[in-house]
Amino acid sequence: MTDTTQPDTPPPVGEARDMGGGVRAILAPNPSPMTHWGTNTYLLGQRRLAVIDPGPDDPAHLAAILGALGPGQSVSHIFVTHAHLDHSPLARRLAAETGAPMLAYGGAEAGRSAVMTQLAEAGGIGGGEGVDASFAPDHALADGEAIAGDGWRITAHWTPGHFCNHMCFESGGTMFSGDLVMGWASTLISPPDGDLTQFHASCARLAAASPTRLLPGHGAPVTEPATRVRWLVAHRDAREAAILDSLVHGPADAAALARRVYTDTPPELMPAAARNVLAHLVDLMQKSRVRALSPLSRTTRFALSDDGGQSA
Repeated sequence: MTDTTQPDTPPPVGEARDMGGGVRAILAPNPSPMTHWGTNTYLLGQRRLAVIDPGPDDPAHLAAILGALGPGQSVSHIFVTHAHLDHSPLARRLAAETGAPMLAYGGAEAGRSAVMTQLAEAGGIGGGEGVDASFAPDHALADGEAIAGDGWRITAHWTPGHFCNHMCFESGGTMFSGDLVMGWASTLISPPDGDLTQFHASCARLAAASPTRLLPGHGAPVTEPATRVRWLVAHRDAREAAILDSLVHGPADAAALARRVYTDTPPELMPAAARNVLAHLVDLMQKSRVRALSPLSRTTRFALSDDGGQSA
């Protein structure tokens, strides 16, 4: 769902824009229905810079990042929020060009929950949309680890949900929120890489950190983070209620439920909607509100639990 309060005019592609607080942003040339205007790459610092989310493996974007370095400036660290193809692949080329290490929570399956591991190992689930499967950081960041650079300090927060190895990076009052929280749309949660149970926990953690602004992986800055997080949680709660209401009429799989629940979604986004519904169903199953009628897979049919989905 799009937030109509967000700007609808994209910034220039490939130009370093001053975001305040020692941060510059460069928009990558990869717009799409899933990436909005494209990926935001952030540069933090004055001399020895941190680069956050280098973006897709695009030579023009690499040239834009390197071209944004002024006299006496260099890249000392490369931070990656998560291993999707629109965020992490260019890190390898940028590291080769600058000698800077890549830092992230881990590889593409790091942090995957037990139920999602089971789901992936069972086969037939599909998923893995846009995953940078070969991504491996030079330094695996621990949850809560702080990295100090030349005039900047970043604290890494493990915030899975959109993706199992997702991290948000805090610097001062600014939180680089990757794809966990964005202003232009709700967050895609696609099992087995995405996990709604983890997403709820990560939203609570982000709210508890009380950042003054979010600089997301896509779209404009979020200037009222607490309001935006509350909206995202309420949006998920409303989807959950709609799914449970639909299951009153009998068992169904994720695709069928998506057609009933996502009535305002364009056809090309319905597969993503079905993945979101599957994430809800797995979360509801873990809360004993629904039950799977067969081993977990993309086509598993679900029914309300014996108490009508009222279990805590």
